[in-house]
Amino acid sequence: MTKDRPARGPLGPAFRTLLTANVSASLADGIARTAFPLLAARLTDDPLLVSGIAIASNLPWLFFAIPLGVVLDRVDRRRAMSFAGALRAAVAVTLSVLAATGTLTIWLLLGVTLVYATLEILYDGAVRAIPPAILPRRDLSRANSRIEGTEIVIQQFLSGPITSWLLALSVLVPLVTGAGAYVLAALLAFLLPAAAAGAHRAAATEPGVRGSWRRDLTSGYRFIRRHRVLWPLWLLSVVIGVCHATVMSTFVLYVLDELRVPEPWYGSFLLVGAAGAFLGSVVAAPLQRRFRTGPLLAAINLLGLLCWFAMGLFPNIVFAAVAMAIAWGSTTVWNVHIMSLRQSLIPGHLLGRVHGTWRTLLWGAMPLGSLIGGLLARGGLTMPLLIGGGAGIVVSLLGYRFFTRLPDPEHIRTDTIDQVGDPDDPPA
Repeated sequence: MTKDRPARGPLGPAFRTLLTANVSASLADGIARTAFPLLAARLTDDPLLVSGIAIASNLPWLFFAIPLGVVLDRVDRRRAMSFAGALRAAVAVTLSVLAATGTLTIWLLLGVTLVYATLEILYDGAVRAIPPAILPRRDLSRANSRIEGTEIVIQQFLSGPITSWLLALSVLVPLVTGAGAYVLAALLAFLLPAAAAGAHRAAATEPGVRGSWRRDLTSGYRFIRRHRVLWPLWLLSVVIGVCHATVMSTFVLYVLDELRVPEPWYGSFLLVGAAGAFLGSVVAAPLQRRFRTGPLLAAINLLGLLCWFAMGLFPNIVFAAVAMAIAWGSTTVWNVHIMSLRQSLIPGHLLGRVHGTWRTLLWGAMPLGSLIGGLLARGGLTMPLLIGGGAGIVVSLLGYRFFTRLPDPEHIRTDTIDQVGDPDDPPA
């Protein structure tokens, strides 16, 4: 890995291979997320069973994020990507056969969704853990910007229309297309250089270094708990995430009933937000170079929440569209730099476990925000925006000074990273 490459130079062939693999997998993921609910609607008229697709898509994060994080800290991360891609391709082919023979049921579809979501955790964790092994820290923001940006374009702009067109031909066409995209992603993972496997594997082979599964399952939490930056950042992120979930819980009803957007145009309205998210991925790295990570995160987080709150105050379609674009763009900038910061603060041999622990609480708390938002909406569809956005603003102001002091990834000293970790963990 070249350490003296100019900060704004090419990210190199290894990252291009990783990005291409993720683009292919993102296309398949987007097809599945569009096709599965439509398939469920064809298989049953029960709204609860149809909603089970969304539940099955999120539930594995609560139960499997940490165990699969442990796996990623023990194995070759390239092989983990390949395994996840190949197995999802096999599941897609199986689903195609079931659909073609008329034997597909809603229960089988729910089971397939659970498998897809579980393997997505493994794949996503590997994709997020590999960049620090093949790139210097100063390039992580640009790398994460491109990963986030391509996922937004593929999953929010392309996959929906493509899947709708393919479903019009046959239910088999999108499923087979997704299977082929997963196969390509799996093959590209094999082309990644040895560095992408992770230096953690060399340390793990030393006698007495690899810990027990019980210890490894809690080591991510122990690392975060002892870290003077990650611990408060994690807690603040979870609370703010709950506020965002509160806002989005009944957003569809706000758009349809308060903004009076016709139902056929709901998807097109959301494209405005997707455009803002993509723009956020483009400007994330330049903004960080201009304002530094800490001040940027403090301001961009507050800006997004202010937009949600303002949408509750002024339910006007034009204003709401602009505010939504800014809010989604702000969230993307936040995600890019929080990921870059975590990748720089966490030793390579702990990335999988800490990443899994982080998302277990963060994503596991989202249903609480959705429940709060649903209850608030009974008092008016603007209430989730006002209360969720307002609460988020208060939390962001309380943590504003902490956010402004967050370091730039490239300025984090390598020799201090392990000093906050578990004393029994191996060195990175």
